[in-house]
Amino acid sequence: MEAGADAVFFGVNFAAGQGRADGAGFHARAKVGFDAEALPEIMRGLHERGVQAFVTFNVLVFDRELRQAERQLITLAESGVDAIIVQDHGVARLAREICPDLPVHGSTQMSITSAEGAEHARRFGASRVVLGRELSLRDIERIAGATDLELETFVHGALCVSYSGQCFSSEAWGGRSANRGQCAQACRLPYDLLVDGLERDLGDARYLLSPGDLYALHQVPELVRIGVNCLKIEGRYKDAEFVALTTAAYRRAVDEAWAGRPLSVTPAEEQDLEQVYSRGLGPHFMAGTNHQTVVRGRAPRHRGVRVGTVRGVTERGVLVDLSQSVKPGDGLVFDPANWRTPEGREEGGFLYGLWDAGRPLDDDSLARVRPGQTLELRFGRGAVDGRRVRVGDPVWRTHDPTLAARVRPLVEADDPVQTRPVDAHFSGHVGEAPALTLTDEHGLSATATLQEPLAPARNRALDEAQLREQLGRLGGTPFHLRALTTDLQGAGFLPVSALNALRREAVAALTARRGHAPERPTTPALDAALREMPATTPDEDQAPRLHVLVRTPEQLDAALEERPDSITLDYLELYGLKPSVERVKAAGIAVRVASPRILKPTEQNLQKFLLSLGAGILVRSGGLLEGLQAEAGAAELTGDFSLNAANVLTARALLELGLSRLTPTYDLNAQQITELAGLVGPLRLEPVAYGHLPVFHTEHCVFCRFLSEGTDYTNCGHPCESHRIALRDERGRSHPVMADVGCRNTVFEGRPQVAAPHLDSWLGAGLRDFRLEFVHETPQQLRDVMAAHRAYLSGEVSAVGLQARLDAVSDQGLTEGSLFVPHDFGTLDALPLIGT
Repeated sequence: MEAGADAVFFGVNFAAGQGRADGAGFHARAKVGFDAEALPEIMRGLHERGVQAFVTFNVLVFDRELRQAERQLITLAESGVDAIIVQDHGVARLAREICPDLPVHGSTQMSITSAEGAEHARRFGASRVVLGRELSLRDIERIAGATDLELETFVHGALCVSYSGQCFSSEAWGGRSANRGQCAQACRLPYDLLVDGLERDLGDARYLLSPGDLYALHQVPELVRIGVNCLKIEGRYKDAEFVALTTAAYRRAVDEAWAGRPLSVTPAEEQDLEQVYSRGLGPHFMAGTNHQTVVRGRAPRHRGVRVGTVRGVTERGVLVDLSQSVKPGDGLVFDPANWRTPEGREEGGFLYGLWDAGRPLDDDSLARVRPGQTLELRFGRGAVDGRRVRVGDPVWRTHDPTLAARVRPLVEADDPVQTRPVDAHFSGHVGEAPALTLTDEHGLSATATLQEPLAPARNRALDEAQLREQLGRLGGTPFHLRALTTDLQGAGFLPVSALNALRREAVAALTARRGHAPERPTTPALDAALREMPATTPDEDQAPRLHVLVRTPEQLDAALEERPDSITLDYLELYGLKPSVERVKAAGIAVRVASPRILKPTEQNLQKFLLSLGAGILVRSGGLLEGLQAEAGAAELTGDFSLNAANVLTARALLELGLSRLTPTYDLNAQQITELAGLVGPLRLEPVAYGHLPVFHTEHCVFCRFLSEGTDYTNCGHPCESHRIALRDERGRSHPVMADVGCRNTVFEGRPQVAAPHLDSWLGAGLRDFRLEFVHETPQQLRDVMAAHRAYLSGEVSAVGLQARLDAVSDQGLTEGSLFVPHDFGTLDALPLIGT
């Protein structure tokens, strides 16, 4: 607040048994958040200061949690929060039905990258959307010109390498979903790059998926010109100094841009922003695509400011060629690039002295330390092992003790630093009680009236100048006087003490009124929504169907030989789709084409192209699904996992938009899929029974960054068309990487995820449509996987036998992955979420 934020966003935790099934709040900051009991006081304090509160409700909600979610939404609405930020489409709609007066903001985890995506969020109740961080200024401008929804963009802080809402690495490798606020940050781990099966030496780059931090201060004038409604700073797990410095910088930049003045940030202020927390700052995608800059790959953590380069090691310290001045107390780290130190340890510590030619620098000499000098840096005993410091290593200042003093006025302010304007009107008629009315910037007013009437003046009468002087003394309050009007009749007199008392009473009354929670009627809506569900019964006579997704022409050849119930084509190049679609049709097999998971404003013609193929479409983006609403019946549509259907409300709403079937999100385990089938109808779901979990889906192109010197598809030479690459993790597992038509990369889990242990229960629940997805499998592996599933479905082998046959096919073994059901998960007896 003191740094100038117009709004803050945060999560709220509820008591045990009132929140999620795992005991956390419904927000993507699983380790933090305010307690619900403190929310009324928090809201009162924020609103008294004129600051809005946006509460994050930005996780996928499971069927078993819908009742608790409804209760929390009611509490939030009644507490006076100014908006909720929501990822789950069904929950967004439920919130609007519960309280139409509570604004809903579509989270960046809705993966909104186009005007169609924004309109899709509006369909579910959003009045504002937080755009994907991968959009350029031109993309944002195109979206702003095509929708009247409010737009919010991130401008500073940590970047996820994966599109928000489309990352399943934590789910795949830790059983803890990023879509549930439990990100394990697998993107910040080191990987080896395998190119056509051979390890590629990348020099000092090992952190191949760890992006730098977003810094768009210089883009603020353009964002203001475009008409973006809100700029957002990512403060996940940062301290008060980070929040204060970044907020103050962007507050000033917005005010200057709004007033038409140039940005006035100084190099020293920019260095403070880098010092307080930085993995390397840059505008990244907002300034346009340059795959050489988003991921440097040398280190995954805070670096601060580079202050020099190691020149040598002495008996007691380290010789450094300085590029910035340093001083005792600075926290420094010597960056060896961890590829040279497998254990990942870095040397560093707090600097206690500087030496020149073996002599310590005194205070006068320390004050004259400048870039370009070569000095010996010494640390506390045992802090730095010189044997692990090498010539050429960069030296970073990760901590500057003087920074705290510069931020202290904001983080330790006794009186409000940021104040809001008020207009004052003083009414003083001789013989009547004088009154003061204060009106804030939103038109909210409060009036204070003295008990005694205004007496005639004996000497100096009240005038506007005196009133302005006394009534403008608003120090220590949340306000400053903007305008004063008066209604004076007669020559009246009022002591200064009475004027001060009148002012204090009016300020207190206005402050209290601003802090009152708005009255919002709320109505429980879940029961009504659930009663509208059609009754569903399994069709036990329906034969199971296998749907195969292929990604190469060779896999297609094998699939055509095996004749599944349908074939889905998921190709890098669009040009190969038309003849392949015709081949599948000629074989008498149903054919679908897979759409990209992300569609930007310049890629909307893909919709027309996909429709022109005369095939079914596997719909992977909300924006595409929205665009297809005007093409009802033009193609059979199947919704994919990336639509993130995690509960009956979302699944049913998506199915109502013309989908014949829907693949549940990978956040659901096998039992939750069974339960969802009972709620929406088993024939409306198409779970993946065999496939590689798409752990990262990213705008950052690994092919371009590490196999070329180009910046984007126009000059990279398209190595994705001639090479196969994989990322090998620290456990030795290799995870294939594939590019899509938009040059976005998907990193797939190297081990296939199989549903074999759960197929008996799925069939028993009435599920009949199962998809088998292939990534880098050979044609023979595809045949073997299909044959194994057919043997199971025909009763030739058991589920255990199916698992064994699949294990024999896989090069790296199998995983249950996201389908794993914890032993204590229990059952949803009689679906109590429907009951009261």
